[in-house]
Amino acid sequence: MTHYYETDGQAIYNQSFSIIRREADLERFSPEEEIVAVRMIHASGMVGLEKSIEFSPGMAVKARSALEQGAPIFCDARMVSEGITRTRLPSENEIICTLHDDGVFELARQIANTRSAAALELWRPKLEGAVVAIGNAPTALFHLLNMLEDPECPRPAAIIGCPVGFVGAMESKEALMQDLPVPSMTVRGRLGGSAITVAAINALASRKE
Repeated sequence: MTHYYETDGQAIYNQSFSIIRREADLERFSPEEEIVAVRMIHASGMVGLEKSIEFSPGMAVKARSALEQGAPIFCDARMVSEGITRTRLPSENEIICTLHDDGVFELARQIANTRSAAALELWRPKLEGAVVAIGNAPTALFHLLNMLEDPECPRPAAIIGCPVGFVGAMESKEALMQDLPVPSMTVRGRLGGSAITVAAINALASRKE
């Protein structure tokens, strides 16, 4: 039996986004936020995700502006850094993941924390004005929030904090939106993950669907 199906990639995208906009409740999002929410729903395959997506006021505009000005993107995991579509980046933005850098394992032992958290200590030299994308490790998001309690710590332009999981994920995201050290967005609860986080970055990087 021969199977017939849509073979045009752009047509598949267009139909997918049309279905999402027809079925999802997107009314509470600004135009800039809607672009991000739609792509996150697309990445998850789950209409209804929009109920858990939260932006601080102006976050989407701030993050997009930072990327357009060449801000680096810091990622907590390779699944995030490798998923970003380079051709969508507006200014050949540097993508940085320090999880496997030399010394991270030893630093994690010294600070009695995970490698995901320890790796963030290597971000400090370029963190000012950067866009942070955390899609895997709640410990990384908690550690970032603790770092930013220090007034001398460089401040990123925006944080996408969407770690996934059953231990600490929900709590770390609640802490992000409560502390709100810089403009931020998240997916409330246990939901999240690398694909959703990558989708947010790709949407902020370019309006093109």
